[in-house]
Parts: sequence; C-alpha cells; structure tokens
Amino acid sequence: MDQAQIEIHVLGSLEQIPADDWDACACPETQDGGRPEDPFTTHRFLLALEQSGSVGEGTGWQPQYLTAYLDGMLIACAPLYAKYHSQGEYIFDHSWAHAYERAGGRYYPKLQVAVPFTPATGRRFLVRPGYEGIGQSALVQGAVQLADDNGLSSLHLTFCTEAEAKMGEEMGLMPRSSQQFHWQNAGYETFDEFMASLSSRKRKNIRKERAQAQGFGGEIELFTGRDLKPEHWDAFWVFYQDTGARKWGSPYLTRRFFDIAQDVMADDMALVLAMRDGRPVAGALNFIGRDVLYGRYWGCVEHHPCLHFELCYYQAIDLAIEMGLSRVEAGAQGEHKLARGYLPVQTHSLHWVRDPRFSDAVAQYLRQEAAAVADEIEILTDYGPFKREQVEEQE
Repeated sequence: MDQAQIEIHVLGSLEQIPADDWDACACPETQDGGRPEDPFTTHRFLLALEQSGSVGEGTGWQPQYLTAYLDGMLIACAPLYAKYHSQGEYIFDHSWAHAYERAGGRYYPKLQVAVPFTPATGRRFLVRPGYEGIGQSALVQGAVQLADDNGLSSLHLTFCTEAEAKMGEEMGLMPRSSQQFHWQNAGYETFDEFMASLSSRKRKNIRKERAQAQGFGGEIELFTGRDLKPEHWDAFWVFYQDTGARKWGSPYLTRRFFDIAQDVMADDMALVLAMRDGRPVAGALNFIGRDVLYGRYWGCVEHHPCLHFELCYYQAIDLAIEMGLSRVEAGAQGEHKLARGYLPVQTHSLHWVRDPRFSDAVAQYLRQEAAAVADEIEILTDYGPFKREQVEEQE
C-alpha cells in the first residue's frame, strides 16, 4: 500500500470527527458490544473534556487532534495537544524545560500525545484494524513533522503501551521508563482469598485498617450507571476541588465535566461514597475498562482514619474481584500502595527533542533513569506484602 496516499490533518475539535470514525480506531474491540479496553481515548471521554472547558482555551491543553486518512477513510488518529506548561501529565519534564530555557531555548509550547490528567496506560496511536503498520508510521511521522515545521521544542507520548514504546523507539523516538503501583488479580474469587496470599503481618494490618475505616460512623455505597445522580456529583465536586487545590493548585476538571460524563459515560464510572447521617463525607471515583479498573480521584470533607485506603484501594479490589477484572491501576506514584497489595510495574512514554545536542543529553539521562527505575521496581517488589512464593509466581 502506497503511504503517499495517506493524508495527515490536524483538527482543533473532536466535533469535526464523527464518533463512529474515531472509535473505529480508538476502540474497535467494542464492535462485539463490550467495553473499550479503556474509556479514556474514546470519542465521548475526550469530547467531554472539550465541551466542559477542561481542555481548550486558557487551560494550557489546546487540542490538535492528529488524523490520517486513506482514500477518504480515517485509518489512524491520536489525542494530540499543544501544551503551554507541564501540568496534568504525570511524566515529569520540568527539569528539561528549565535546562532548555536556561540554554536560551523556548520549551513551550510543546506537543503532547496523551489523555489529559489521566496517568493510565493505553494505546496512543489509535489505528483502524488492518492498517496498523502504515497508520502508526503515519502518526509518528506526522507528529514529528508538525513539531519540527512549527519550530517546537519537543514531542511527548505519555503512558503508551509497551508495544508502542518499542515501535516508537524503532522509529527514532526516545523511550522513557517510569513506575506505578497496580493490583493484579490472580484469579481471586473473594477479598479473603486475596488476603490469604499475603504474609500474616500484612493481613493483620489490612484487617485493622478496614475495621477502622468501616467504623467511621456511616455506610459505604457504590454508584454506577443509572444510579449516579446529580447530587452525587455535587458532593464529589467538593471533594475533588479540595484535593485539586492541595495537589495541583486548582482542579483540572471543571464541574461541567461530571455532568457531561453522567450523560454519556455513566456505565464507565463507579463512584464509591462514604455516607454519614445521610450525606457524603468522602468519595473515590473509578473508571471501568474492559479488563481493568482505573482509580482516578479521591476527596473528603471529614477526615477519618484509613478511610482513604478503604475507598481508593480496598473497595477497588472488591469491585475488581466482583467484576472479574484482571487488575486495578491506582494512579500515579504512591509507595504507600505497596503494603496494600499494589506492586510496582513499569510504565512507558516516548519523546522527541528538536535540538540535537539537547536530545543527546536527554537520551543519556533516560538510559540512566531506566536502569534506576528497574532497580527500584525489583527492590520494592521484594518489600511487597505477599508471601514469598506468591511473589516468585508473579515474577
């Protein structure tokens, strides 16, 4: 197939792309009527970010969706953004920006292939089945050319799959390794069965934490699908604002995002609320993928011992077991997750830097960083809560 026939376009809004066309590339697995691998690159999720004002003018995330057409058909696309800062990415390049600008360069704007504010691994080169080779190649070359032609400092693809990382490296992009903590379902049928895989001391600690949390003076309830109501989002918005103000200075998502999400993707979400005297006092929001539960946001208006661990980690494990999901991704960072059954795993990103000298320096740094990340994962895994034979089986 002649790649010269492929046309590359950059579009400023997903409203310019029919949902069926985008999702034929982003989540072709849904043709069987099931869930997408993850909901974050679906047309409905990305458009909700746009329509709610969470991305776009004034946010530092300017949509520049990259699309590849062959004979008038969309065969590949990517969630591409012009970035005017490095917030909401979770793969940190602030030191690169400072060094670049100290050397007299202009680091921002840069290009970012990512799901905004979402450190969840998933495909970033979205390709219609049957067009994988030419589609991925067209997206990589198109993104690099777009950055180069516009004199931009760099291009970054964050939380891509391992297969994409290998492919991107073969095409000249620089791979970067990071780590997160994920809970892996070893075929558990109950939470107690999971607990049986832990060392006795860790089992005791978790039981103590769950008892403390569940004794906060109220009930813990799960809401998803049609059970989600505007009043739940009113309460969760207060929690989210508090967490956002403390972590990022201001919330990334707008209040309207949750209203739109309830309309278009209620079945993709599971909201866990701690209710006391008839009102929510804490909550954790999860998104549901085809085989993975993604823990995303947490907040509270009352502090109760261990309630954060219960809502974010233990309730997520309960739900994953109930739904038969293979793992829980609990978001970025957090070595405190280790004692609660979440083990370190490698995550991947890809990078291109326009200036050759700076690119060489970044490449050297990334090689050293990758070795350090691998060592840390090995060490932390040894400190995990599982019985020794269980760790060896997972390895």
